[in-house]
Amino acid sequence: MGSLAVTSLLLIVVLVTATVSGVFGMTGGLMLMGALTLAMPVSAAMVTHGAVQFVSNGWRAVLHRKHIAWRIIVMYGAGSAIAAGALALVTYEPTRAWVFLLLGLVPGLAWRPKGLFHLDAAKPAHAVLCGLTVTGLNVLAGVSGPLLDVFFVRTALTRHQIVATKAATQAFSHTVKMVFYGAPLIGMTATGLPPLWFFALAAPLAMIGAWLGGLVLARMSDVNFLKWTRWIVTGLGVIYLVQAAVLFSQ
Repeated sequence: MGSLAVTSLLLIVVLVTATVSGVFGMTGGLMLMGALTLAMPVSAAMVTHGAVQFVSNGWRAVLHRKHIAWRIIVMYGAGSAIAAGALALVTYEPTRAWVFLLLGLVPGLAWRPKGLFHLDAAKPAHAVLCGLTVTGLNVLAGVSGPLLDVFFVRTALTRHQIVATKAATQAFSHTVKMVFYGAPLIGMTATGLPPLWFFALAAPLAMIGAWLGGLVLARMSDVNFLKWTRWIVTGLGVIYLVQAAVLFSQ
């Protein structure tokens, strides 16, 4: 990867985006994926993002474990396993421009008409479909939060249950992503991955960010939670679409 200054800056990004994720559940991951894609090769960015987000989501799930809807987790895990099996049969090597395009398009799901989908993660079949599609999109684009939200918008869960359950489900998706992009890097001398000390420091920073985000979440209303989530992911989507257009034009 790049210089010490770049690596150090990315550690700050990890803390900030983990905090944002602790509040809104998915937005921080979208921000982090964009930053990592700018700083390193796509495959390395996917593995690094998966590792950091696994820690961030995993710790957030631990912090809010009493709010997790475990029935959803079990069925989601089944769908995620199906996606992992299908992905093992294909080879996918996205370019930086393609990743930014997908990162820009994914937030558009936040503006879908409310009556367009009738999905509810609390229903077993829908939870399996959620695991299958969200894990698949996570591997293709690096993030999948807005699609995950489609399955939770009709549930009767509180904002704490939504954040906690989403965090637990994303642990599955990020594990699949790390394996998918990390396996081909094994044995390579130049992987583009950050040094080991980056991951050693990123893990506690992600955990601290998840804790800080939880403090903010506790002071936020359900209405503001949904409103700010939509506008933040939309703003990020516009930025990524512009970046994709620039890269495709070169």
